[in-house]
Formats: sequence, structure tokens, C-alpha cells
Amino acid sequence: MRALSDMPIGFPGLFGDWTINPDPIAIDIGNGIYWYGIILAAAMLAGMFLCMKQAKNYGLTEDNVMDVVLWAVPSCIVGARAYYVLFYLDLYRAADGSLIWGDIIAIWDGGLAIYGAVLVGVLVLFLFARAKKLKASALIDLGVLGLMLGQVIGRWANFINREAFGAETTLPWRMRLWVDYTQYVDVHPTFLYESLWNLAGLLLILFVVSRGRRFDGENACFYLLWYGLGRTWIEGLRSDSLYLFDWTLAGEPIRVSQALSVVMVLISVTVLFYMIVVRKSTAEGLLVNQLAAAEADAAAAETQDEAADEIAEDAAPAPVEENEEAHDGDEN
Repeated sequence: MRALSDMPIGFPGLFGDWTINPDPIAIDIGNGIYWYGIILAAAMLAGMFLCMKQAKNYGLTEDNVMDVVLWAVPSCIVGARAYYVLFYLDLYRAADGSLIWGDIIAIWDGGLAIYGAVLVGVLVLFLFARAKKLKASALIDLGVLGLMLGQVIGRWANFINREAFGAETTLPWRMRLWVDYTQYVDVHPTFLYESLWNLAGLLLILFVVSRGRRFDGENACFYLLWYGLGRTWIEGLRSDSLYLFDWTLAGEPIRVSQALSVVMVLISVTVLFYMIVVRKSTAEGLLVNQLAAAEADAAAAETQDEAADEIAEDAAPAPVEENEEAHDGDEN
């Protein structure tokens, strides 16, 4: 089910007859500058800014963030689009079966899958960390913060495009969309659910999880667990899910995002159990703490060297001064 992008959006259970009718095109120049792209750009910049401010807490620098962003952002956009197109490939075929490449690259019309961005982003971070000799797990922990903030903001691009909504509902916070010029539907605002869910997860990471981290990668595990649980629930409400080809489970089509979410949750629980219960990881192993300990050792060694130099100077014999009176007597 698709909603018309030129018809108003309403929340009749909350605001009565109040509606909003945002034009997907923000600036009508050429093919148009779309709100979708503007919001996603704002989401990326906000995520980058947050990572730069938090970098020192993970043993990294602002330059590390800037460098990886140059590689990760374009790669994640390509990954998100490729993931979406792969599972909706028939939408991008002409009558003769050939691919319509112009439609495939038209991301301003919507159609980005966050899991594609996540998978490609993790790969880019690993490769970047390897190339720069950085600790990949610490870099990913930092990147998760930017990713979650980006998702909080980026979901509002779906609101402007009238997409990523759920099934019909009568709940007070239902969202009213028009499927043609005479018929509307009241649906779950699943874009809002996910935005708020990610905001809660981000706040938990910033103020709880990151302050008690025991190993690099713990933020990432929490993200997989938190987002996986939320997406499993939210995806079940959506009416525009990507399906795993024509595969079924118990007679029902398999939603790609739900299947991947379950895998994410299982992986995160396994890693958390292993690192915390089996390995009994402690904060001493964090990159930021290792660097701090190394700096403290270096400072202590420098202090010891300076103290040794002072002791050596004090222990050195004083220079012998000539007796001026003796010299005077010799001259007489």
C-alpha cells in the first residue's frame, strides 16, 4: 500500500482536523532538492558531530572520525540503496524485464534500507581500522552513537515521503494518509515508533552503557540487541516490509528485517555472555584506558628520569675554586 505524497497528513486522534501537507521537494531547482536528502544529510552531520565530541572517550580523535566519515557515508548510502533494490527488484524492471537504472539511482524518491547501511558501514569501519592500525571494536562503539542519532533524525524523511508506515489502526496516535484522492487510511506511525525507540537507545548508551563499558564492542552489542528487539516489533506492524524473496515460515512470508533482527539479537546476546561471563572482561582492557595507562607510565618514567638527573647533579663534586689570597702571596 502506497500513500500519495501530495496529500495531507493528519493525526485525527490527537489533533482533530489539524493536518500538515509537506511538499517532498524543498527547493524546486532542476530535478528538485528533496527534503528526503536534506534530512538524511542533517542526520549524517549530527551523527558525525556527536562522534567527534565523544571520540576522546573511546581513545580516538576527531581526525579519525572525519577520515572514516569520508569513506563510510557514500558507502553506506550505496549499501542502503542496494539492499532495498535487491529485495524490490521487480519495481525497477521495465516491461521487457530489463533494469531501469534511472529509477534505481533515484534515492530522492525514497527506498533506503538501514540494514544495508549498517552492514556496509561495519565493513568500512573494519577496513579503515585495519588500514590506520586502530582498534576496530573501539571505532565501532563510537560509530554506533552516530548511527543511532542518524536514525533518530533520518526516520523523519520517511514522514515527509509518506512511507515506512504501519497497518491500519484505531489508536489515538494513528496517522491519516491518503491512498488516492478520495480514500484515506489511519495507520501506525511506525517511522515515529522507530525514531523514539532509537532515541531511547541512544540515551541509554550515552548515560548508562558507555559509562560502564567492560570491553570495546559493548556499545555495538547493545545496539544490536536494542535495535534488533525494537525492529522485530515495529517491522511486524509495517505494511511495506521487504520480504525474503518468496520464502515462507509456517505459511507466512518471511520479513527480511525481522529475520535479520532476530539474528542480531542472538549474536549480541552470545557476545555479551562470552565477554562478560566467560572472559570476565574489565574496563582495564578498553582502548581509552590502555592509552591513559600508557600515558601515565610515560609521564611517571619522565618524572623518574628528571629526578635521577637532579640527584646526579647534587651528587657531583663541587668545582675547586682557587684561593685568591694564596695566589697573592705567591706573587709577593
